[in-house]
Amino acid sequence: MSKERPTTGTDGRPLPTLPPQRDARVWARLVRVMFYTPGFLALLLLKAGEPTSFGITVELLMLSSAAAIVGGLFVATESEGRGADNSSRTGVWSGALVLELLAVVPFLCAVPALFHELASSALLHAKAPEAVNVSLGASELLPMMAILPFMLYQLAGFGTLHFVLSKPVNWVVNIAILGLIIASYVAYREAAYDTERVLTGLLVLGLGATVFFGIMKLKQVQTDYTLRSPPKEEK
Repeated sequence: MSKERPTTGTDGRPLPTLPPQRDARVWARLVRVMFYTPGFLALLLLKAGEPTSFGITVELLMLSSAAAIVGGLFVATESEGRGADNSSRTGVWSGALVLELLAVVPFLCAVPALFHELASSALLHAKAPEAVNVSLGASELLPMMAILPFMLYQLAGFGTLHFVLSKPVNWVVNIAILGLIIASYVAYREAAYDTERVLTGLLVLGLGATVFFGIMKLKQVQTDYTLRSPPKEEK
């Protein structure tokens, strides 16, 4: 059982709030899942040979897969005790931020279009001459429902971003993420691929800037915490 963190520094002032301790093994398993799953789906779409309508979807899936590896690098730097520095103490938190924003969000953005392509691709499943085309209608939006628990994860305080941004800013960022995902899917269904590319580009750039700010903020807060509440030397 981990000891409770001190709340007051050696100078008598309140210490900054740090994210809770994370189990690096759990995040390492998530790295494997987020590497293989989007990568496999991207290869499946490329195999279908219809790049005009899902080129951006493939890019998002490949970003998700590649970002998982980068997140794993951060998680692997985590260390405690003798020899640990402020960067290594924030390894899991930084890796979690990369996975949450640069691996999970692009994957969620790609899933609705991915489902539509897999359901309607004439190359993935040949249609019989007498077969009748049946529109899936609103049921095509079912994969998008995965976005809702992710928003709950972020806004209810489970996400790492909750400890980096103030509550109002965290809400604004996550609502913007949701809005850009929905807008990019609408542009995709309208075959406005230039608009879709701009919207997804804004989403990815915003996520990248947020991750950069978050990692630097986590390191800064950890530095302040360590300076005002030095860890006890191991016996």
